[in-house]
Amino acid sequence: MRILVLTKPVPDSAVGAERMGPDNRLDRTTAPAVVNGNDEYALEAALQLVEAHGGEVVLLTMAPSNGTETMRKALAMGANRGILVSDDALAGADIPTTIRVLAAAAKDVEFDLLLAGLDTSDGAGGAVAAGVAALLGLPLLSPAALIQPDPAAGTVSVNRLSSKGYDRIEAPMPAVVSCTQALGTPRYPSLKGIMAARSREILTRSLADIGVDAPAGEWSSRVLDVAPPVTRAAGRTITSQGADAAREIADFLVDRRII
Repeated sequence: MRILVLTKPVPDSAVGAERMGPDNRLDRTTAPAVVNGNDEYALEAALQLVEAHGGEVVLLTMAPSNGTETMRKALAMGANRGILVSDDALAGADIPTTIRVLAAAAKDVEFDLLLAGLDTSDGAGGAVAAGVAALLGLPLLSPAALIQPDPAAGTVSVNRLSSKGYDRIEAPMPAVVSCTQALGTPRYPSLKGIMAARSREILTRSLADIGVDAPAGEWSSRVLDVAPPVTRAAGRTITSQGADAAREIADFLVDRRII
């Protein structure tokens, strides 16, 4: 099987609190970059599938040129090679831009499955997998708690999490799967994997290489202002008992037209 996994470098939230820079964007210099946590679950699922069915795992990342450092960490887990899309014109790219670029880069890679984390810790948009699937014209299976491909039949089945448990759905391959933590705990890189990652290929591609034209002006969204949330007003405590307490709560809700 050929599996393409989307990964993203994000600031390590364990090092310190996130803060905004002077441009009202996340300041990424305050903490070292790590592989996005949910992407690691997607990568672990990919590695297990290749161990069961054979094939290779390829990483696809959109990041600055130093994104190779974080990709090496993912390669150390067992991925075979990586593709880094890096271009100065992508600075500050928003979600639609990210989707457009990743989809264009993925078109040049042959794969049976494209796996992605459910969302990222620095953005939490959760739209990239769906957007890439739409642009590539591929089925999306999300959010997946179990992935079972059938290479002979050319199909993949997943347990899709729902409010009642899960739904069993199937689609033809190639397909895009959005992965959850239910797929299993990511493995730690072994010493052998860390050493091997140093020599594994990371192909760096520009916008021109993937056939995406850089715009004449800024193509990302701009954050005009940020502010802390409004402080909540003091709450009301009801100390009455029994029917009196129920009556006071009902009156409180009626006054605010909640019931």
